[in-house]
Amino acid sequence: MTEGSPPPRRRAVRGRAVSLSGNPFLKEGCLDHVEDALILIEDGRIADFGPYAETVGHLPAGVTVERYENALILPGLIDTHVHYPQLQMIASYGEQLLAWLDKYTFPAEIQFADRAHAERVAKLFFREILGAGTTTAMVYCTVHPGSVEAFFAESERFNTRMIAGKVLMDRNAPAALLDTAQSGYDESKALIARWHGRGRQLYAVTPRFAPSCTQAQLDAAGTLLSEHDGLFLQTHLCENPDEVAWVMDLFPDRASYLDVYARSGLVGPRSVFGHAIHVTEEDFCACHRAGAALAHCPTSNGFLGSGLFRLFDALDPKRPVRVGLGSDVGAGTTLSLLKTLGEAYKVAALRGTKLDAARAFWLATLGGAEALRLDDRIGRIAPGYEADLCILDLAATPLLGFRTGTCRDIEELLFVLMTLGDHRTVRATWVAGECVYDNRRAGDPLRYPEFG
Repeated sequence: MTEGSPPPRRRAVRGRAVSLSGNPFLKEGCLDHVEDALILIEDGRIADFGPYAETVGHLPAGVTVERYENALILPGLIDTHVHYPQLQMIASYGEQLLAWLDKYTFPAEIQFADRAHAERVAKLFFREILGAGTTTAMVYCTVHPGSVEAFFAESERFNTRMIAGKVLMDRNAPAALLDTAQSGYDESKALIARWHGRGRQLYAVTPRFAPSCTQAQLDAAGTLLSEHDGLFLQTHLCENPDEVAWVMDLFPDRASYLDVYARSGLVGPRSVFGHAIHVTEEDFCACHRAGAALAHCPTSNGFLGSGLFRLFDALDPKRPVRVGLGSDVGAGTTLSLLKTLGEAYKVAALRGTKLDAARAFWLATLGGAEALRLDDRIGRIAPGYEADLCILDLAATPLLGFRTGTCRDIEELLFVLMTLGDHRTVRATWVAGECVYDNRRAGDPLRYPEFG
């Protein structure tokens, strides 16, 4: 500490803890479990982590230990595909993807031309995800730059690590939601300059999906990626059979839906493609070669009847593709990644495979971080990592308390949590070493951190 600099912010958390150290789809022994752990935090990062008896000697004088009894400490959960503007039309009845967009999604998103409306929904979104234990998300805003400003401003208040971007859409949508290739480029460029790399905020170039973008707009998105270091790309891929057929009608000279994006330079190591249900083996191979990632959105895909994601095919050890978990919303039915994991188990079972708890929680933590190329800083409880934590209450409901009390080992406990857990299970959420959500806090359980 240099003379005149503020003293370091130190925190300490004690309790039962679990983290993944590698990809359990590819190797065994990745689940790290400490029955009584101490996590030491300094200036928003984990300084030390280990069994309490071995680590308590490193506890700085004067630091109070926050102890969580009958709980399980995890890394903060990571959502790799979610539309924050769709909160107001979640649980909309009866349509598949394309009709659902026209009937529900686009009318909801038109309202985000009003910056005050965007700010209200952004505040609700952060209240919901932090209450569900999610600390990082890759987020679609709307075509309106103000929707991005509102989102990042609220994220900055909580000091969350978020990735988001303005939707690019210059055809096949209501006129009130269309930009142009040039205006989309210009507005995105201004938002990148303002927000990318500011604190913990990161920017994603965001063409909604191929049918809503002309070739000129896809090319402009590729230009943005080439002009700025460290940008992300998010869009949709092969969600619905009618959508796939439409793409091939709109781009008849392309070999596949994925090839539409590849020709514009949009398939790379920080590209995340939502859904990817109806992809081919050639698509998996192309994503593996490029280092691109897929976002598995099981509640959404079931709700719209889109299909069953081939999780184990995507993660085939012969050519594994990076995969994260997505809530999607509003086609999804929840922002809780615990509930989303329960649905992922069912999707895997319907495909004749079994998603065990270690693999499931990898998807929601370190797997999501790997999909986002942030696995050097989030997704684990380990020294040097950003101190984003999710604390689960093992007795959040009478049934959950009864069932967790009978678990024989950590794998069974994790499986019970992903099957019975939901937002009520989240005891507390820590962001960069500050407790921003505590469901036992008097008054409002959510608060902005003391330090930005």
